Amino acid sequence: MKIVHTEKHRLRASKTELSGGIFIEPHESAQRVEHIMAELSKRHHTDIVEPRDFGLEPILRVHDADYIAFLQTCWTDWQAEGFEGEAIASTWPSRRMTRDGPPRNIDGKIGYYCLASETSISGGTWEAAEAAAQVALTGARIIKDGARCAFSLCRPPGHHAAQDMFGGYCFLNNAAIAAQSFRDGGAKRVAVLDVDFHHGNGTQAIFYDRADVLFLSLHGDPDDAFPYFLGGADETGSGPGEGFNANYPLPPGCSYSTWVAALTEAMDRITDYAPDALVVSLGVDTFERDPISFFKLSTDNFTDYGRLLAGLGVPTLFVMEGGYAVAEIGINTVNVLEGFESALP
Repeated sequence: MKIVHTEKHRLRASKTELSGGIFIEPHESAQRVEHIMAELSKRHHTDIVEPRDFGLEPILRVHDADYIAFLQTCWTDWQAEGFEGEAIASTWPSRRMTRDGPPRNIDGKIGYYCLASETSISGGTWEAAEAAAQVALTGARIIKDGARCAFSLCRPPGHHAAQDMFGGYCFLNNAAIAAQSFRDGGAKRVAVLDVDFHHGNGTQAIFYDRADVLFLSLHGDPDDAFPYFLGGADETGSGPGEGFNANYPLPPGCSYSTWVAALTEAMDRITDYAPDALVVSLGVDTFERDPISFFKLSTDNFTDYGRLLAGLGVPTLFVMEGGYAVAEIGINTVNVLEGFESALP
């Protein structure tokens, strides 16, 4: 399996995360990729390639142009305003007292584009996010060129980023950008399967009214887990997209048997849809010792569901999302990939 990776991920090096009312060292850090790369090396996965540069056009096929301009200049504008810390939103549009469009001042503008204030913006954030999108696009190109599978080791992750909103450590929706590139490259139907612990609210928002991209997400029940405001089983799409969005909210303490039953149901939906390509938003924060989740998957379970996914028989791009049990993130990630490869015909 080809692995796409860039050291530009290190440009995303924020020092602050707002959690539980205090500032902490961010859960989303460069160490995550270091552990994955170390495990890949340990198991002799050496087919690692640098991303190609596809420019901004495929990113703008998914994201709003004004939002992209905001990301490109946010840190500079924040510093120009004289703020001393990292850029963190402190105000948001109210449900009942909102006028259209973002404010001119960066302090208000960041709130307009932000969905969760745990995620700060600092120098290098845009550059790392844009590089991660190129990593996803390169993985998609590898699949389009005939490979059965590929792994885009994206950082920062992406599945919480909507057309014009960031948060949950995400700025550009790497999986959605890859899915759109498959469509633009001739695929009639694409499926996105999100196995991260947290609901892929950004991906859902991007494709919710479309029938050409089937989105399915297994995640912690939004009554109990971030990002809270999307992810219910009753959210099935709108307009032409009705029936093409499937959520599987699962309870605290969810066992692998319960989780894999939901996965099997999602896989049946994918089989019926018969996509030309599958994008897997691969978050391994379903692990039993992850610090910010409440599922109970063990290390061996990741190998098992990797095998199951191979049974779909669809060209598959794995796009890295979450996973914050840093000591085990490499083991669990590579287990999925090796499980998948071991079951290929």
